[in-house]
Amino acid sequence: MSDRALRTTGFVLVVLGLGIAGYLVYVHYADINPICNIAHGCHKVQTSAYAKLAGIPVALLGLIGYVVILGALIFDGEIGRMIAALTALVGFGFSMYLTYRELFTIDAICQWCVGSAILMTGLAVVCTWRLLREPDTMVA
Repeated sequence: MSDRALRTTGFVLVVLGLGIAGYLVYVHYADINPICNIAHGCHKVQTSAYAKLAGIPVALLGLIGYVVILGALIFDGEIGRMIAALTALVGFGFSMYLTYRELFTIDAICQWCVGSAILMTGLAVVCTWRLLREPDTMVA
């Protein structure tokens, strides 16, 4: 798969992630309940003790993470690839931790959180693949 295809895939995943994280940040600061038609656990998860880290809403941390990955995807080169992969891998690990807490501590599932976890998993795969692959070579 070409670098261009991986980068385009990364952009699509980031834009979707920005939408989810942005919505959850809006819900948090507007102090309203998120739309939760599938799992019906969003309010319980969003108001749990695990919805904030050091007083910062987890949704805001996710939004910042997606913005960092977007910036790293825009700037081409080894540094951009490394920052995107590192941020996506940290986001993936944090998403897995939060999913564990949803399943075994909070006893509720938030569809938005699951969606973000899936997108961050995809970003971890795409960004790491992009970092570790051989550079594109010129075909004559």
